[in-house]
Amino acid sequence: MFDTALTLNDLMFLAKGAGMTLAVTAVAVVGGTLLGMLFGVIRSQISPWLALPLTFLLDIFRSVPLLIQLVLANAFQAIVGLNMPPFTTSCIVLSLYTSAYCTEIVRGAIAAVPMVTRRAARSLGLSWGQDMTHIVFPMALRVGLPSWIGLTLGVMKDSALVLWLGLIELLRASQILVTRLQEPMFILLVTGAIYFILSFPIARLGGQLEKRWREND
Repeated sequence: MFDTALTLNDLMFLAKGAGMTLAVTAVAVVGGTLLGMLFGVIRSQISPWLALPLTFLLDIFRSVPLLIQLVLANAFQAIVGLNMPPFTTSCIVLSLYTSAYCTEIVRGAIAAVPMVTRRAARSLGLSWGQDMTHIVFPMALRVGLPSWIGLTLGVMKDSALVLWLGLIELLRASQILVTRLQEPMFILLVTGAIYFILSFPIARLGGQLEKRWREND
C-alpha cells in the first residue's frame, strides 16, 4: 500500500512556491512583452545598421545562459550598492531575457504583414500610427501569438533558476521537501503536476484564440 509523509502543510508550502513562480513569471512576461513590442517595432522600422547596437544587446541576453545572467546581475547590483531584493533582481533579469526573444517574435510578425496591405492602408490616407494600430498589429498578433505562448511557457519553466538567488519558488520548495522527507519520486511527480496545472490553461487559451480567429476568417 502506498504511503507518504507528505502533509497538507507540505502541499501548502508547494502552493506558496507556485505562487512565487506565477508572480515572477507574470512580471517577466508583462515587462518583457512591453519591451519586446517596443524593440520589435524599432527593429522593423529602421535600418539594420542603425538598429545594430540594440540588436547586439539583445543578442547578449539570448546567447548567455539565464543562470549566468541572474548570478552576474545579483553580484553586480551588490557591488554597486543597489541591494535590491532577490525578487526585484529576478524580475528585471527575466524581463530583459524575455524581451530579447519577444523582440524577434514581434519583428517577424510585423514582417509577415504583406507590404501591399500596408501600402493600400497608406494610400487610403491612414497615418503611420493608424496603419500600425488598425492594420499591422491585428494581423501580426495572429502570426506571433503561438510563439508568444511558447515563450510564456518557457519563461515559467526558466523561472525555476531564480532559486539560485534565494527565492523559494516551486522547484526550490520541492527540493526542500525532498531533502526533508526523502521521497524524491513522489514529490517531483506532484511538482510536475503543479507545473502542468499552471501551464495548461495558458496553452489552451492560445489554442482557443487561434481557433476563433480561423472561424472568423
